[in-house]
Amino acid sequence: MNKIYILNINFKYNETDQVIHPVILKDKNYMVLVDCGYPGFLPLIEDAMKLEGLECSQLTHVVITHQDYDHIGSLSDLKQRYPQIKVVSSIQESPYISGDIKSLRLEQAEKMQESLPEDQKSFGEFFCNTLRSVETAKVDITVNDGDQFDWCGGCQILSTPGHTPGHISLYVIEEKALITGDAAALENGTLVIANPQFTLDLECAAKSLEKINNLGAKRYICYHGGVLDRI
Repeated sequence: MNKIYILNINFKYNETDQVIHPVILKDKNYMVLVDCGYPGFLPLIEDAMKLEGLECSQLTHVVITHQDYDHIGSLSDLKQRYPQIKVVSSIQESPYISGDIKSLRLEQAEKMQESLPEDQKSFGEFFCNTLRSVETAKVDITVNDGDQFDWCGGCQILSTPGHTPGHISLYVIEEKALITGDAAALENGTLVIANPQFTLDLECAAKSLEKINNLGAKRYICYHGGVLDRI
């Protein structure tokens, strides 16, 4: 039986309560995780999966929507503990996820550091060091816009650049459900650009959001914000 599981990973960040929503796609042949949280989050993911009756050892693939550390932070731990998992990303994001090229987010943070007020520089340097410490992992399968997989009756890769240049979303065709990554966040029942202050190309992100809204999906699953159902 094909099924989509939406995980709720609750945690504190900067003294505030936060939640992210990695997604599991499961059928008789595959179990696919979409995005894997911050560094050190593997135990949280394992626990959230167990609540759904799932085990990480059954995972066949992990799809990484983009290179940001809250989406790839536990990837290295995941691959080390469960080496059978194949890592999937867009061809554009692959060298950043694999560590062959410096993270664009780190480049952005280092550039911003130069203009930060003195009272914010210590946090800025802490953030830069956090990004530098993220362990990378080899990407096994690279994808492009329109590529399809058999997962859950059929999934299609959607190119949704803007937040990062090679950002992808994943459309579950049979369920008419879109897993947005950071191409969209859900705020007050509306799909919006996720973290516009960190989005690398706002104009491109706006076009991707328009593409998402025009897709005609019945369900939008946002990493930040949760689920929007449209009838």
